[in-house]
Amino acid sequence: MGVLSRIATSDGHGENCSYFDGWKAYDNDPYNPVDNPDGVIQMGLAENQLCHELMEEWVKKNPTASICTEEGASKFKDVAIFQDYHGLPAFTKAVAQFMEKVRGGRVKVNPDRIVMSGGATGAQELMAFCLADPGEAFLIPTPFYPGFARDFCWRTGVKLLPVECKSWNNYKVTRAALEAEYEKAEKANIKVKGLLITNPSNPLGTMMDRETLRELLVWINEKKIHLVCDEIFAGTVFSGEEFISVAEVFQEDPQSYDENLVHVVCSLSKDLGMPGFRVGIVYSYNDAVVRCGRRMSSFGLVSTQTQHLLAAMLSDDEFMSKLMVENAKRLSERHEKFTSGLAGVGIRCLESNAGLFCWMDLRRMLKEATVEEENKLWRVIIAEVKLNVSPGSSFHCSEPGWFRVCFANMDDETMQEALGRIRAFVSRVNEVEKKKKKKRWEKGLRLSMPKRFEEMSSMTPRGIMSPHSPLVQAT
Repeated sequence: MGVLSRIATSDGHGENCSYFDGWKAYDNDPYNPVDNPDGVIQMGLAENQLCHELMEEWVKKNPTASICTEEGASKFKDVAIFQDYHGLPAFTKAVAQFMEKVRGGRVKVNPDRIVMSGGATGAQELMAFCLADPGEAFLIPTPFYPGFARDFCWRTGVKLLPVECKSWNNYKVTRAALEAEYEKAEKANIKVKGLLITNPSNPLGTMMDRETLRELLVWINEKKIHLVCDEIFAGTVFSGEEFISVAEVFQEDPQSYDENLVHVVCSLSKDLGMPGFRVGIVYSYNDAVVRCGRRMSSFGLVSTQTQHLLAAMLSDDEFMSKLMVENAKRLSERHEKFTSGLAGVGIRCLESNAGLFCWMDLRRMLKEATVEEENKLWRVIIAEVKLNVSPGSSFHCSEPGWFRVCFANMDDETMQEALGRIRAFVSRVNEVEKKKKKKRWEKGLRLSMPKRFEEMSSMTPRGIMSPHSPLVQAT
């Protein structure tokens, strides 16, 4: 009999995949422009570091927001003692205000429906615990974030059933694809409890339009299953149309949908680049989920010190407005520089306007359209180019050759170094291909020559052949 539990010894965390292997390669040989200039550049981490100095300036100008300053130390006792797991009223109010601002003021957010958790990871697990029993399942469109296998499934025993989406229509999920997977689950005696979507998409950086969200709400109501919408990248939209939340579509016509089936997950990790603060939020229209979620959140509360600081920052409307505008501007500029650099060497990306990454198309570099060939290319990029990018297969993409590459977790100099490595790599690949084509062409020419010409050529001095002959002498 084993001394550890099934959970402790299982592979449910999902770290034994190429997505996490790339992180390990970086950890073992991290790039540093001074100490390790030939190290691996981390382009597998969807982190927003572009506006940190603005938040640092705010903290310096607002010392009373922290209990760790002379000006704010008087609040130490209030923060240090036990707090209700509903959250500090000032914090939940500020979070609601921030959620409304990110959604363009077109969504009304009730602070009493906010449930805290330890990051979006904890929020997703809390959702799974509240909505499904072990063995039950949620449908999820592909490609999707590899960490969902850990967040949603590992400790809950809930399953994820991929719904295949394709690049030809920019991976838009269709009713036909949903119906097919739903029926397949029914035949396998798997109870489908809901649909899990990410908007904006990770890894695509694309947004769902209003009509798609409306169709999804109609469909889950027909099936009487839940819709969990992960909106942790809502504040990273940097160009084009405004972000449309599922909450906005629901609130436009609440009488048409069952409110008990609609739930939103968000955090401050991506919008503001604060993953270390571990602020995850569940916002549900289901009273029972809010009650249960708040009881469960006692296992992963946001520290009161963090709540105290963020309540002050998020409530500063003038600062947050300026920060969000500047964040969008910097993301747009970084995205433009990076995708232009890739385009300069013939690498296209899926058109996107949100997120901290690009969905990079390297299909032409594969010998065959297989996951095995994709992984071979990925290993070369990790080991030789020294870039940690994430292969599409780790996101359950059904079309080999796509890679997610993150651009907001580094400074401009590091990004330029990464682009330089990509340019050098593509140049080497192109040179090898040219040589191969030349050899194939010459070989094909020899094989296609009439025998009589070969005999004539071997008997005739080279100088006799006309210099204007369209035929190349075989070598």
